[in-house]
Amino acid sequence: MRSLWEKDTALPEFESFSGEKKTDVLIIGGGLAGILCAYFLQKFGVEYCLVEAGKIGAGVTGHTTAKITAQHGLIYGKIAGKYGLEAAERYLSINQMALENYRVLCKEMQCDFEEKDNFVYSMKSRDKLEREMRVLERIGAGAGFAENLPLPFPTCGAVSFPKQAQFHPLKFLAGISKNLAIYEHTKVCGFEGKTVLTERGRIKAQRIIIATHFPMLNKHGWYFVKMYQHRSYVLALKNAPLPDGMYVDEAKNGFSFRSAKDCLLFGGGSHRTGKRGGSYTGLRQAAAAYYPEAEEVACWAAQDCMTLDSIPYIGRYSRGTDGLYTATGFNKWGMTSSMVAAMLLSDLLLGKKNESAEVFSPSRGVLSGQLFLNLAESVMGLLHFGKRRCPHLGCALRWNPEEHSWDCPCHGSRFSADGHLLDNPANGNLK
Repeated sequence: MRSLWEKDTALPEFESFSGEKKTDVLIIGGGLAGILCAYFLQKFGVEYCLVEAGKIGAGVTGHTTAKITAQHGLIYGKIAGKYGLEAAERYLSINQMALENYRVLCKEMQCDFEEKDNFVYSMKSRDKLEREMRVLERIGAGAGFAENLPLPFPTCGAVSFPKQAQFHPLKFLAGISKNLAIYEHTKVCGFEGKTVLTERGRIKAQRIIIATHFPMLNKHGWYFVKMYQHRSYVLALKNAPLPDGMYVDEAKNGFSFRSAKDCLLFGGGSHRTGKRGGSYTGLRQAAAAYYPEAEEVACWAAQDCMTLDSIPYIGRYSRGTDGLYTATGFNKWGMTSSMVAAMLLSDLLLGKKNESAEVFSPSRGVLSGQLFLNLAESVMGLLHFGKRRCPHLGCALRWNPEEHSWDCPCHGSRFSADGHLLDNPANGNLK
Protein backbone atom coordinates (compact mmCIF):
# COMPACT_ATOMS: atom_id res chain seq x y z
CA MET A 1 0.00 0.00 0.00
CA ARG A 2 1.29 3.47 -0.87
CA SER A 3 1.95 5.95 1.91
CA LEU A 4 0.70 9.52 1.92
CA TRP A 5 4.28 10.60 1.11
CA GLU A 6 4.56 8.32 -1.93
CA LYS A 7 1.29 9.55 -3.40
CA ASP A 8 2.39 13.15 -3.98
CA THR A 9 6.16 13.03 -4.56
CA ALA A 10 8.21 12.44 -7.70
CA LEU A 11 11.71 11.40 -6.69
CA PRO A 12 14.67 12.00 -9.02
CA GLU A 13 15.80 8.99 -11.05
CA PHE A 14 19.36 7.71 -11.36
CA GLU A 15 21.03 5.33 -13.80
CA SER A 16 22.07 1.81 -12.81
CA PHE A 17 25.73 0.84 -12.48
CA SER A 18 27.63 -1.41 -14.85
CA GLY A 19 31.32 -2.01 -15.44
CA GLU A 20 34.29 -1.47 -13.14
CA LYS A 21 34.80 1.39 -10.69
CA LYS A 22 37.13 2.47 -7.89
CA THR A 23 36.13 4.86 -5.14
CA ASP A 24 37.20 5.91 -1.66
CA VAL A 25 33.81 5.27 0.00
CA LEU A 26 30.98 3.06 -1.19
CA ILE A 27 27.59 3.50 0.48
CA ILE A 28 25.16 0.59 0.15
CA GLY A 29 21.52 1.58 0.68
CA GLY A 30 19.47 4.50 -0.63
CA GLY A 31 17.27 5.27 2.34
CA LEU A 32 17.57 8.50 4.30
CA ALA A 33 20.62 7.35 6.30
CA GLY A 34 22.60 6.42 3.19
CA ILE A 35 21.56 9.55 1.29
CA LEU A 36 22.56 11.82 4.19
CA CYS A 37 25.92 10.03 4.46
CA ALA A 38 26.44 10.75 0.75
CA TYR A 39 25.42 14.39 1.23
CA PHE A 40 27.95 14.96 4.03
CA LEU A 41 30.77 13.13 2.24
CA GLN A 42 30.20 15.23 -0.87
CA LYS A 43 30.09 18.38 1.24
CA PHE A 44 33.47 17.52 2.76
CA GLY A 45 35.06 16.60 -0.57
CA VAL A 46 35.31 12.83 -0.03
CA GLU A 47 35.17 10.63 -3.15
CA TYR A 48 32.17 8.27 -2.86
CA CYS A 49 29.27 6.64 -4.64
CA LEU A 50 26.01 5.13 -3.42
CA VAL A 51 24.25 2.03 -4.76
CA GLU A 52 20.59 1.15 -4.17
CA ALA A 53 19.01 -2.17 -5.18
CA GLY A 54 15.72 -0.52 -6.16
CA LYS A 55 14.74 3.14 -6.00
CA ILE A 56 15.87 5.59 -3.34
CA GLY A 57 13.39 6.12 -0.50
CA ALA A 58 11.31 3.08 -1.39
CA GLY A 59 11.86 1.31 1.94
CA VAL A 60 11.39 2.53 5.49
CA THR A 61 12.00 6.19 4.58
CA GLY A 62 8.81 6.30 2.52
CA HIS A 63 6.76 4.59 5.25
CA THR A 64 7.64 6.61 8.34
CA THR A 65 5.53 9.10 10.30
CA ALA A 66 8.46 11.51 9.82
CA LYS A 67 8.86 13.03 13.27
CA ILE A 68 12.19 14.79 13.87
CA THR A 69 12.84 14.78 17.60
CA ALA A 70 15.50 14.14 20.22
CA GLN A 71 12.81 12.54 22.42
CA HIS A 72 12.74 8.83 21.60
CA GLY A 73 10.18 7.49 24.03
CA LEU A 74 11.40 7.36 27.63
CA ILE A 75 14.95 6.69 26.45
CA TYR A 76 16.99 8.91 28.75
CA GLY A 77 16.15 7.06 31.96
CA LYS A 78 17.12 3.79 30.24
CA ILE A 79 20.46 5.16 29.03
CA ALA A 80 21.32 6.77 32.38
CA GLY A 81 20.43 3.57 34.24
CA LYS A 82 22.56 1.34 32.00
CA TYR A 83 25.45 3.59 30.94
CA GLY A 84 25.34 6.65 33.22
CA LEU A 85 24.28 10.29 32.96
CA GLU A 86 27.19 11.26 30.70
CA ALA A 87 26.03 8.80 28.03
CA ALA A 88 22.50 10.21 28.29
CA GLU A 89 23.89 13.74 27.86
CA ARG A 90 25.84 12.71 24.75
CA TYR A 91 22.80 10.98 23.25
CA LEU A 92 20.78 14.14 23.86
CA SER A 93 23.47 16.45 22.49
CA ILE A 94 23.95 14.73 19.14
CA ASN A 95 20.21 14.28 18.58
CA GLN A 96 19.67 17.98 19.26
CA MET A 97 22.42 18.72 16.72
CA ALA A 98 20.65 16.44 14.23
CA LEU A 99 17.43 18.43 14.69
CA GLU A 100 19.33 21.69 14.08
CA ASN A 101 20.89 20.26 10.91
CA TYR A 102 17.41 19.47 9.59
CA ARG A 103 16.23 22.95 10.53
CA VAL A 104 19.04 24.48 8.43
CA LEU A 105 18.75 22.11 5.46
CA CYS A 106 14.97 22.34 5.26
CA LYS A 107 15.18 26.11 4.74
CA GLU A 108 16.65 25.35 1.31
CA MET A 109 13.76 23.17 0.06
CA GLN A 110 9.99 22.78 0.15
CA CYS A 111 9.47 19.75 2.38
CA ASP A 112 6.59 20.82 4.67
CA PHE A 113 8.94 21.35 7.62
CA GLU A 114 7.00 22.47 10.69
CA GLU A 115 8.19 23.13 14.22
CA LYS A 116 6.09 21.17 16.72
CA ASP A 117 6.34 20.20 20.37
CA ASN A 118 6.74 16.47 20.96
CA PHE A 119 4.95 14.56 23.72
CA VAL A 120 5.55 11.07 25.12
CA TYR A 121 2.49 10.11 27.13
CA SER A 122 1.54 7.15 29.30
CA MET A 123 -1.89 5.62 29.80
CA LYS A 124 -0.80 3.49 32.77
CA SER A 125 2.09 4.97 34.76
CA ARG A 126 2.70 8.54 35.88
CA ASP A 127 5.69 7.23 37.84
CA LYS A 128 7.50 6.33 34.60
CA LEU A 129 7.03 9.87 33.32
CA GLU A 130 8.22 11.44 36.55
CA ARG A 131 11.33 9.23 36.64
CA GLU A 132 12.15 10.32 33.09
CA MET A 133 11.64 13.97 34.04
CA ARG A 134 14.13 13.68 36.89
CA VAL A 135 16.81 12.37 34.51
CA LEU A 136 16.01 15.05 31.91
CA GLU A 137 16.33 17.77 34.53
CA ARG A 138 19.76 16.46 35.55
CA ILE A 139 21.08 16.51 31.96
CA GLY A 140 19.56 19.91 31.13
CA ALA A 141 17.16 18.76 28.40
CA GLY A 142 14.69 21.61 28.86
CA ALA A 143 11.76 19.17 28.95
CA GLY A 144 8.35 19.93 30.42
CA PHE A 145 5.42 18.01 31.88
CA ALA A 146 1.94 18.22 30.34
CA GLU A 147 -1.18 17.29 32.30
CA ASN A 148 -4.04 17.67 29.83
CA LEU A 149 -3.55 16.33 26.32
CA PRO A 150 -5.81 16.79 23.26
CA LEU A 151 -6.15 13.03 22.76
CA PRO A 152 -9.35 10.98 22.51
CA PHE A 153 -8.68 9.06 25.74
CA PRO A 154 -7.43 9.86 29.27
CA THR A 155 -3.70 9.68 30.08
CA CYS A 156 -1.45 10.03 33.10
CA GLY A 157 0.22 13.05 31.49
CA ALA A 158 3.19 13.41 29.17
CA VAL A 159 6.84 14.45 29.06
CA SER A 160 7.30 17.12 26.39
CA PHE A 161 10.22 18.41 24.32
CA PRO A 162 9.56 21.89 22.89
CA LYS A 163 10.40 23.00 19.35
CA GLN A 164 10.92 19.63 17.71
CA ALA A 165 9.73 19.13 14.10
CA GLN A 166 7.87 17.15 11.48
CA PHE A 167 8.22 17.14 7.69
CA HIS A 168 7.54 15.33 4.42
CA PRO A 169 10.37 12.77 4.21
CA LEU A 170 10.26 12.11 0.47
CA LYS A 171 10.12 15.79 -0.49
CA PHE A 172 13.21 16.24 1.68
CA LEU A 173 14.88 13.19 0.09
CA ALA A 174 14.09 14.53 -3.39
CA GLY A 175 15.71 17.84 -2.56
CA ILE A 176 18.81 16.52 -0.81
CA SER A 177 19.64 13.79 -3.36
CA LYS A 178 19.48 15.75 -6.64
CA ASN A 179 23.20 16.19 -7.26
CA LEU A 180 24.58 13.16 -5.46
CA ALA A 181 26.56 10.25 -6.99
CA ILE A 182 23.83 7.60 -6.85
CA TYR A 183 23.20 4.40 -8.80
CA GLU A 184 19.69 2.93 -8.59
CA HIS A 185 18.61 -0.60 -9.56
CA THR A 186 22.08 -1.79 -8.59
CA LYS A 187 21.85 -4.82 -6.33
CA VAL A 188 24.87 -5.92 -4.30
CA CYS A 189 25.33 -9.67 -4.81
CA GLY A 190 28.51 -10.34 -2.85
CA PHE A 191 31.86 -9.20 -1.48
CA GLU A 192 35.44 -10.07 -2.36
CA GLY A 193 37.31 -8.23 0.35
CA LYS A 194 36.71 -4.53 -0.33
CA THR A 195 35.38 -5.24 -3.83
CA VAL A 196 31.61 -5.28 -4.05
CA LEU A 197 30.00 -7.42 -6.74
CA THR A 198 26.83 -6.10 -8.36
CA GLU A 199 24.61 -7.71 -10.98
CA ARG A 200 26.43 -5.91 -13.79
CA GLY A 201 29.79 -4.91 -12.42
CA ARG A 202 32.34 -4.50 -9.64
CA ILE A 203 33.12 -1.56 -7.35
CA LYS A 204 36.38 -1.49 -5.41
CA ALA A 205 36.29 0.80 -2.36
CA GLN A 206 38.72 1.69 0.38
CA ARG A 207 35.84 1.99 2.85
CA ILE A 208 32.25 0.74 2.80
CA ILE A 209 29.13 1.94 4.65
CA ILE A 210 26.30 -0.60 4.86
CA ALA A 211 23.08 1.39 5.34
CA THR A 212 20.62 -1.30 4.25
CA HIS A 213 18.18 -1.02 7.19
CA PHE A 214 19.17 -4.48 8.52
CA PRO A 215 22.90 -5.19 7.91
CA MET A 216 23.48 -7.67 5.10
CA LEU A 217 26.66 -9.44 6.32
CA ASN A 218 25.99 -12.20 8.85
CA LYS A 219 29.52 -13.34 9.64
CA HIS A 220 30.47 -10.08 11.33
CA GLY A 221 28.80 -8.14 14.13
CA TRP A 222 26.16 -10.71 15.16
CA TYR A 223 23.34 -8.34 14.18
CA PHE A 224 20.99 -11.28 13.65
CA VAL A 225 20.96 -11.81 17.44
CA LYS A 226 21.50 -8.18 18.47
CA MET A 227 18.32 -6.99 16.69
CA TYR A 228 14.79 -7.97 15.85
CA GLN A 229 12.15 -6.18 13.74
CA HIS A 230 8.86 -4.56 14.71
CA ARG A 231 5.97 -3.86 12.39
CA SER A 232 3.44 -1.06 12.94
CA TYR A 233 0.63 0.58 10.98
CA VAL A 234 -0.49 4.09 10.03
CA LEU A 235 -3.81 5.52 8.80
CA ALA A 236 -4.13 8.95 7.19
CA LEU A 237 -7.51 10.33 8.26
CA LYS A 238 -9.41 13.33 6.94
CA ASN A 239 -12.17 15.03 8.97
CA ALA A 240 -10.42 14.18 12.26
CA PRO A 241 -9.20 16.74 14.83
CA LEU A 242 -5.59 17.77 14.09
CA PRO A 243 -3.30 17.86 17.13
CA ASP A 244 -1.00 20.84 17.66
CA GLY A 245 2.02 18.69 18.34
CA MET A 246 3.34 15.15 17.95
CA TYR A 247 2.27 12.46 20.38
CA VAL A 248 3.39 8.88 21.05
CA ASP A 249 2.67 6.37 23.79
CA GLU A 250 5.63 5.24 25.88
CA ALA A 251 4.32 1.67 25.50
CA LYS A 252 5.33 -0.15 22.30
CA ASN A 253 1.76 -1.15 21.50
CA GLY A 254 0.27 2.33 22.02
CA PHE A 255 -0.88 4.99 19.56
CA SER A 256 0.95 7.75 17.68
CA PHE A 257 -0.48 11.06 16.40
CA ARG A 258 0.68 13.90 14.16
CA SER A 259 -0.85 16.14 11.52
CA ALA A 260 0.12 16.20 7.84
CA LYS A 261 -1.60 19.18 6.20
CA ASP A 262 -5.33 18.36 6.48
CA CYS A 263 -4.80 14.76 7.63
CA LEU A 264 -4.32 13.13 10.99
CA LEU A 265 -1.68 10.40 10.92
CA PHE A 266 -2.91 7.82 13.41
CA GLY A 267 -0.43 5.02 14.09
CA GLY A 268 -0.26 1.91 16.24
CA GLY A 269 -0.55 -1.85 16.32
CA SER A 270 3.15 -2.48 16.85
CA HIS A 271 4.27 -6.13 17.08
CA ARG A 272 7.29 -8.28 16.36
CA THR A 273 7.42 -9.12 12.64
CA GLY A 274 6.21 -12.66 12.02
CA LYS A 275 4.33 -12.84 15.34
CA ARG A 276 0.71 -12.20 16.19
CA GLY A 277 -0.12 -8.68 17.29
CA GLY A 278 -1.58 -5.45 15.98
CA SER A 279 -3.00 -4.99 12.50
CA TYR A 280 -4.75 -2.59 10.15
CA THR A 281 -8.02 -4.08 11.35
CA GLY A 282 -7.36 -3.25 14.99
CA LEU A 283 -6.16 0.26 14.12
CA ARG A 284 -9.25 0.89 11.99
CA GLN A 285 -11.48 -0.25 14.82
CA ALA A 286 -9.78 2.21 17.17
CA ALA A 287 -10.06 5.00 14.56
CA ALA A 288 -13.79 4.31 14.15
CA ALA A 289 -14.29 4.53 17.92
CA TYR A 290 -12.23 7.70 18.43
CA TYR A 291 -13.00 9.49 15.14
CA PRO A 292 -16.37 8.26 13.82
CA GLU A 293 -16.60 11.07 11.23
CA ALA A 294 -13.12 10.49 9.81
CA GLU A 295 -12.37 9.24 6.29
CA GLU A 296 -9.33 7.05 5.59
CA VAL A 297 -7.38 8.34 2.57
CA ALA A 298 -4.18 6.29 2.87
CA CYS A 299 -2.69 3.50 4.94
CA TRP A 300 0.76 1.97 5.19
CA ALA A 301 3.01 -0.08 7.43
CA ALA A 302 6.47 0.60 8.81
CA GLN A 303 9.13 -1.90 9.81
CA ASP A 304 11.80 -0.97 12.32
CA CYS A 305 14.97 -2.63 13.61
CA MET A 306 15.00 -2.81 17.41
CA THR A 307 18.28 -3.02 19.35
CA LEU A 308 19.02 -4.60 22.72
CA ASP A 309 19.28 -1.29 24.59
CA SER A 310 17.13 1.06 22.43
CA ILE A 311 20.26 2.85 21.09
CA PRO A 312 21.14 2.55 17.36
CA TYR A 313 24.26 0.74 16.15
CA ILE A 314 26.33 3.32 14.27
CA GLY A 315 30.05 2.97 13.60
CA ARG A 316 32.49 0.22 12.66
CA TYR A 317 30.60 -2.90 11.57
CA SER A 318 32.54 -4.94 14.14
CA ARG A 319 35.87 -4.81 15.94
CA GLY A 320 37.50 -7.01 13.32
CA THR A 321 36.30 -5.20 10.18
CA ASP A 322 38.62 -2.35 9.32
CA GLY A 323 37.11 0.05 6.80
CA LEU A 324 33.58 -1.38 7.10
CA TYR A 325 30.82 0.67 8.78
CA THR A 326 27.09 0.46 9.40
CA ALA A 327 24.07 2.42 10.60
CA THR A 328 21.12 0.38 11.82
CA GLY A 329 18.71 -0.26 14.69
CA PHE A 330 16.89 3.07 14.74
CA ASN A 331 14.14 1.81 17.09
CA LYS A 332 11.28 3.67 15.33
CA TRP A 333 13.16 7.02 15.35
CA GLY A 334 14.70 6.83 11.91
CA MET A 335 14.53 10.50 10.91
CA THR A 336 16.72 11.89 13.69
CA SER A 337 18.83 8.73 13.82
CA SER A 338 19.58 8.93 10.08
CA MET A 339 21.03 12.39 10.57
CA VAL A 340 22.96 11.22 13.64
CA ALA A 341 24.36 8.35 11.55
CA ALA A 342 25.51 10.69 8.79
CA MET A 343 27.18 13.00 11.31
CA LEU A 344 28.95 10.20 13.19
CA LEU A 345 30.07 8.24 10.12
CA SER A 346 31.34 11.27 8.24
CA ASP A 347 33.37 12.23 11.33
CA LEU A 348 34.78 8.70 11.57
CA LEU A 349 35.74 8.64 7.91
CA LEU A 350 37.34 12.09 8.16
CA GLY A 351 39.30 11.11 11.27
CA LYS A 352 37.46 13.59 13.50
CA LYS A 353 36.79 12.81 17.15
CA ASN A 354 33.10 12.74 18.08
CA GLU A 355 32.30 12.48 21.78
CA SER A 356 29.04 10.65 21.08
CA ALA A 357 30.61 7.89 18.97
CA GLU A 358 31.16 5.50 21.88
CA VAL A 359 27.48 5.66 22.90
CA PHE A 360 26.43 4.32 19.47
CA SER A 361 29.31 1.87 18.93
CA PRO A 362 28.03 -1.43 17.45
CA SER A 363 30.69 -3.23 19.53
CA ARG A 364 29.31 -2.15 22.93
CA GLY A 365 28.21 -4.83 25.42
CA VAL A 366 25.23 -6.92 24.35
CA LEU A 367 24.25 -9.01 27.37
CA SER A 368 20.56 -8.50 28.10
CA GLY A 369 17.31 -10.40 28.47
CA GLN A 370 16.34 -9.39 24.93
CA LEU A 371 19.46 -11.07 23.56
CA PHE A 372 18.32 -14.43 24.94
CA LEU A 373 14.79 -13.85 23.65
CA ASN A 374 16.23 -13.19 20.18
CA LEU A 375 18.32 -16.36 20.37
CA ALA A 376 15.26 -18.35 21.47
CA GLU A 377 13.22 -17.00 18.53
CA SER A 378 15.99 -18.03 16.13
CA VAL A 379 16.16 -21.54 17.54
CA MET A 380 12.35 -21.94 17.44
CA GLY A 381 12.28 -20.61 13.89
CA LEU A 382 14.90 -23.12 12.78
CA LEU A 383 13.13 -26.02 14.49
CA HIS A 384 9.60 -25.04 13.42
CA PHE A 385 8.17 -27.23 10.67
CA GLY A 386 7.42 -25.45 7.42
CA LYS A 387 8.17 -25.86 3.73
CA ARG A 388 8.84 -22.16 3.19
CA ARG A 389 12.16 -21.17 4.74
CA CYS A 390 13.76 -17.75 4.82
CA PRO A 391 16.89 -17.66 2.61
CA HIS A 392 18.58 -15.40 5.19
CA LEU A 393 19.32 -18.06 7.86
CA GLY A 394 16.73 -20.77 7.21
CA CYS A 395 13.95 -19.95 9.69
CA ALA A 396 10.41 -21.11 8.93
CA LEU A 397 8.19 -18.38 7.50
CA ARG A 398 4.71 -17.58 8.83
CA TRP A 399 1.78 -16.50 6.66
CA ASN A 400 0.53 -12.96 7.43
CA PRO A 401 -3.18 -12.96 6.45
CA GLU A 402 -3.54 -9.21 7.09
CA GLU A 403 -0.86 -8.17 4.58
CA HIS A 404 -0.81 -11.37 2.46
CA SER A 405 2.89 -11.95 2.98
CA TRP A 406 5.30 -14.59 4.26
CA ASP A 407 7.07 -13.16 7.33
CA CYS A 408 10.13 -14.37 9.25
CA PRO A 409 9.72 -14.20 13.05
CA CYS A 410 13.48 -14.61 13.58
CA HIS A 411 14.91 -11.57 11.79
CA GLY A 412 11.99 -9.87 10.04
CA SER A 413 12.46 -10.68 6.34
CA ARG A 414 9.17 -10.54 4.43
CA PHE A 415 8.09 -11.95 1.06
CA SER A 416 5.03 -11.49 -1.14
CA ALA A 417 2.60 -14.35 -1.68
CA ASP A 418 4.52 -15.33 -4.82
CA GLY A 419 7.91 -15.16 -3.07
CA HIS A 420 9.30 -11.75 -4.01
CA LEU A 421 11.43 -10.07 -1.32
CA LEU A 422 9.66 -7.21 0.49
CA ASP A 423 11.93 -6.54 3.51
CA ASN A 424 15.49 -7.55 4.36
CA PRO A 425 17.82 -8.92 5.85
CA ALA A 426 17.23 -11.62 3.20
CA ASN A 427 18.92 -10.59 -0.03
CA GLY A 428 16.84 -12.48 -2.57
CA ASN A 429 13.45 -13.96 -3.45
CA LEU A 430 12.11 -17.30 -2.22
CA LYS A 431 13.15 -20.17 -4.45
